[in-house]
Amino acid sequence: MSYVDELFSVAGKTALVTGAATGIGRMAATALVRAGATVLIASRKGEDCTRVAGELNGLGGSGRAEGFAGDVSSEAGIAALVAEVKARTERLNILINNAGISWGAPLESFPYHAWAKVFGVNVTAVFHLTRELLPLLDAAASDADPARVINLGSVMGTQPLADDAYSYSASKAAVHHLTRILAIEFAARRITVNAFAPGPFQSRMTAFATATEQQARHVGDHVPLRRIGAPDDIAGATLYLCSRAGSYITGAILPIDGGQSVQHGLTLFKE
Repeated sequence: MSYVDELFSVAGKTALVTGAATGIGRMAATALVRAGATVLIASRKGEDCTRVAGELNGLGGSGRAEGFAGDVSSEAGIAALVAEVKARTERLNILINNAGISWGAPLESFPYHAWAKVFGVNVTAVFHLTRELLPLLDAAASDADPARVINLGSVMGTQPLADDAYSYSASKAAVHHLTRILAIEFAARRITVNAFAPGPFQSRMTAFATATEQQARHVGDHVPLRRIGAPDDIAGATLYLCSRAGSYITGAILPIDGGQSVQHGLTLFKE
């Protein structure tokens, strides 16, 4: 095995990725399977997860995927998901809290119930699922190779921008702060906790704006690097944080946004 292969290896690790049937979750799961990990894929639509697991297993990677239903939108759903995971493995090296929802509406008509719904999946579930899976993360953790938790934040949680998704933006800022809190609390357990803060990628959540290549190019034109994100951008970040290469990183909010998190419209003296 080459130096680079060893440094970024996730071979033999077991991961759970929530909401992994589509979008960024699927991109992360694909990278882990292709790189040799066993990846449990869960979302509300179990049949989609089973199908995606089959597709990932057909890519010829050295890992494997298992797909099943898992709903993180309620306490009972989280308990059922934890039981399902514990029935399949005694240790969890990697947990990627990717499942998320959004809601868009004008300020004047933004519904009260949308806050509880969005925060329930995007923030509350991240806390409760991670806590309930701590015994499995503890079982995999060591000084040399900590267990890893990656939470899905967003560039919208780093910038004061709503685009009518008020609860989503606020929830992702909360995810970033929770990530830092858990990073310091879990450090003694040898569990790292980091977050991705992606910019625009093609996914079911962003399909309204990125579904066609023309739409994707239009959105990409507003990004400093002049494109939207690609699957390899998520793959690289995932393998970095989950391998020996990232074992000393915790509490980081990693921008995967083509420069959007440092983009602003401020000008002082230069026209």
